[in-house]
Amino acid sequence: MFGLFKKPSEADKLQKQYEKLMADWHKLSTTNRAESDKKYAEAQTIADKLIN
Repeated sequence: MFGLFKKPSEADKLQKQYEKLMADWHKLSTTNRAESDKKYAEAQTIADKLIN
């Protein structure tokens, strides 16, 4: 109830974006290898931000 108006933290936003990119990467991995590699690279840069 009290978390109803709480804004998501930066880490939460990055985690959501990472999960979306990894889902896109997995979907593209069977059809378009070049686009799949781009999505994976983007996801890795976000993972690095999450770790640091």
